[in-house]
Amino acid sequence: MDLQAKLPPGCSSSSERPLVSVILAVLNEAAHIRQCIDSLLNQEAQDFDLEILAIDGMSKDGTKEILQEIAATEPRLRVLENQQRRTPFAFNLGLRGARGEYICIFGSHTSYRKDYISVCLKELIAQNAVACVGRIVTRPANATLGGQLVAWAVSHPFGSSRKSFRTQREGFSETANYPVARKAAFLEVGGFSEQLLRNQDNDMGQKLRAKGHKFYCTWKTECYYYPAGSLKDLLAYVYRTGFWNVISFKKNFACMGIRHFVPFLFLIALLSTSIVAAGRLLFPPADAVLASLPFRLLLGLHLAAGSVSALQVAWRERAPAALCLPFVFLGLHLAYGFGSLCAFVRGARIPSLPPESPAEAKGLTKEALSGSEVLHSTRS
Repeated sequence: MDLQAKLPPGCSSSSERPLVSVILAVLNEAAHIRQCIDSLLNQEAQDFDLEILAIDGMSKDGTKEILQEIAATEPRLRVLENQQRRTPFAFNLGLRGARGEYICIFGSHTSYRKDYISVCLKELIAQNAVACVGRIVTRPANATLGGQLVAWAVSHPFGSSRKSFRTQREGFSETANYPVARKAAFLEVGGFSEQLLRNQDNDMGQKLRAKGHKFYCTWKTECYYYPAGSLKDLLAYVYRTGFWNVISFKKNFACMGIRHFVPFLFLIALLSTSIVAAGRLLFPPADAVLASLPFRLLLGLHLAAGSVSALQVAWRERAPAALCLPFVFLGLHLAYGFGSLCAFVRGARIPSLPPESPAEAKGLTKEALSGSEVLHSTRS
């Protein structure tokens, strides 16, 4: 796809007031969209002009109507329709429609501090980076215990790794979720892969790094990310993430790291040692203890690490409920790893949209398609 050829005229780099285009992919986000749009319309924009492109994936819950209602009185907001419904198509529609020389690839499950764009834009230029993000603060999606446990789990390094966008430190980084970025660089590499219904941001990041571009994270500003609202939704979400990691690895192995497959390796180790432990019935009592030792040691180490992490959260938040986290961490990692295992076993591959025939659809499971929901992220 030639994104550059379809690009409308934009601001030049010499403009005194550059135009910044927010690209917002949305699908059935009625519960969050008004708060998100309000946070964008209230951005401090003394040094730049702002436009917001909300690309709606044929929402059925009133999201589009909310957007149109706001756009009727707010000329900075434009509502576009994404008939393909999937995230990468929305991003590329936004790239084609954006008039600014700077873009923001934002998520609708997130609200942004009023100085988010202005600070990231200044740091982007100061650090000579291709994209800059602020600190991402994870907040519970609701007031339930499950919602709070989900937020604690995904925002802790033991739950998401130290290189996740939810836990990254200030400085140059590998990832850039919710970035303010230079549009020209995204166009240079051909836009987002429309084959990757998930991890298209990982793929984009790898292509940009291969061109010598850098990402930067600043803690001078922040945005507020709302993850899944229940433990059930979290397990379904990480299962799909694990599943799509395998597909993404097959498409572009360089965009995936070892950390994306640690839960899979943990699951395989746990299954292997459990099989050995199950064989204890064939051994004398003394040998049975040795046979089950690797399984008990592996599981015990995970629960011990999870307990230390839970104590950290409980102390920081003054919340005894956080002591439930060891089991949440365990479920999160097992569901994530199981998603990858299922993808390997089934030979999951990049789907065609829509499948041209039942034979072509054979490798396309419901997990692969559901993984394309605009939950943003996604991701890492």
